[in-house]
Amino acid sequence: MFAHAIGFDDAPFDHDWRGDVPVIGTAYARTTLHGVVSGRVRRDGRNSTPELARLVNASPEHLQLILLQGIALAGFNVVDLHALRAQTGKPVLVVARRAPDLARIRSALLTRVPGGARKWALIEAAGPMELCAGVFVQRAGLTLAQAEAALGAFTVTGRVPEPLRAAHLIARGVTQGHSRGGRV
Repeated sequence: MFAHAIGFDDAPFDHDWRGDVPVIGTAYARTTLHGVVSGRVRRDGRNSTPELARLVNASPEHLQLILLQGIALAGFNVVDLHALRAQTGKPVLVVARRAPDLARIRSALLTRVPGGARKWALIEAAGPMELCAGVFVQRAGLTLAQAEAALGAFTVTGRVPEPLRAAHLIARGVTQGHSRGGRV
């Protein structure tokens, strides 16, 4: 069903960093890399949704799916899945290797992060994480069966789809001078 996807991940950053963080997107046709895009989002900021929409909308029109490595970039710059879907016209699939500790995330957002209540509301609006093909997902604009089919179509090594695996490796390699395979 889905043959063309773009996956996004943020670059590693120091714990004390408070500026912009690079975000890498990799565009795939099935399991073949066809392009790379890059942008920046503010650490714990509010600009992840418009920045991802900008990058997707500047990419080839044949993209059919947006993949995210978690619902937040650059710490707690939480993506509004439904707004991203509306701004791009593409379904959005969040992938996580394991279920997040929502109580800990909620506590951190509400006690330590500016705008934390709004960000927590975005996480709640995205819906619960669901087990799907060995990973946990959140989704906007596609069914659980479609999510499972997409994971099957784009996953070659391990359980993480290639667009996310490549975005992770590129982001790390660009910022730290090297990347390594293994768990993403």
